[in-house]
Amino acid sequence: MSGSTVAVNAESSGANNVPDAEDRPTARVVITSGDDHDADDRDDDETGDAVADRDDEDDEDILENYPDETTELDLWDMRITSLAPLRLQRFADHLTRLVLRKNLIKELDPAIFQALSKLEHLDLYDNKIKHVGDALSNLTSLEHLDLSFNVLREIPEALSRLTALKIAFFVQNRISHITGFQGLGATLTSLELGANRIRRIEGLDALVNLKELWLGKNKIAQIENLDNLKQLTILSLQSNRIIKVENLDKLENLEQLLLSHNGIEKLEGLEHNTKLKMLDVGSNFIPAIENVSHLTSLEDLWLGGNKIPDLQTLEPQLRHISTLQTIYLEGNPCQKNEGTSYMRKIRLALPQLTQIDATYL
Repeated sequence: MSGSTVAVNAESSGANNVPDAEDRPTARVVITSGDDHDADDRDDDETGDAVADRDDEDDEDILENYPDETTELDLWDMRITSLAPLRLQRFADHLTRLVLRKNLIKELDPAIFQALSKLEHLDLYDNKIKHVGDALSNLTSLEHLDLSFNVLREIPEALSRLTALKIAFFVQNRISHITGFQGLGATLTSLELGANRIRRIEGLDALVNLKELWLGKNKIAQIENLDNLKQLTILSLQSNRIIKVENLDKLENLEQLLLSHNGIEKLEGLEHNTKLKMLDVGSNFIPAIENVSHLTSLEDLWLGGNKIPDLQTLEPQLRHISTLQTIYLEGNPCQKNEGTSYMRKIRLALPQLTQIDATYL
């Protein structure tokens, strides 16, 4: 039996959607309850206990009719609090993908997860998990891990033993320090730690093959300790407390730099980042367009919501960059100062553009 299917759109913490597999035994059980989980209430034990008393539904094995040879289980939004009744261990010889999004799971039983050694994809997004312990330590085939929207206060120590891990998501937890990545340098390519309580960039030296680092919406005050990440192509530090663009000299392969909603006071520090295609420094305190004329691969430049008073430096800084397609300048004093001439002057200065602010040309 191949399982029942109810199609719904999935929320995503990043580019972590995987197409449905074909020609493999798959159980896809998706039930939409209509109840949204509020991340701010995840530490409320009384709420969790009240839900746990729901007519003994936890005693039901909803997978009893699925064959042991099932390779994928997608159990979305089913208000699951305990995994024991599901008898997941019986799928251990074949299960490679397990999705438990939007449930009410608080604990990961090591006896269950250590048996699932063939797992390659584990998605626990939007639960109530506080601690992982040793539950994941035997998942040496795991390539994709999503623990976003839980209540973790630290990155699991067992992470360093996941020697095949390529992609890790920890969005919207309560993590304050970056630790536990020492053993993942050979494999990890994408790390998402957005919306946590991180104050310092640290603990990443081993990740020499990392290509994407997402640290938006934290409390980071300085760009630092990134020199070893020479393969990095995307760096997101949006919505932090950064006031200076610095310490990016070694990131010569960087293609996207996202620094909007910080306290940056000058456009600088990009001398060695000549492969940049997208630069987002919107909603800062930048007073002038400068120090970007050498970025000859630039396609998108977002400067909206800064302190730029006029358009005088547009042409000398950007006209020769033939790849430039999009520029955002709205919300700067120059928009008001130029009045009805604002769009026309930008088009004259930069005829290569295909988009100005939200307007396609």
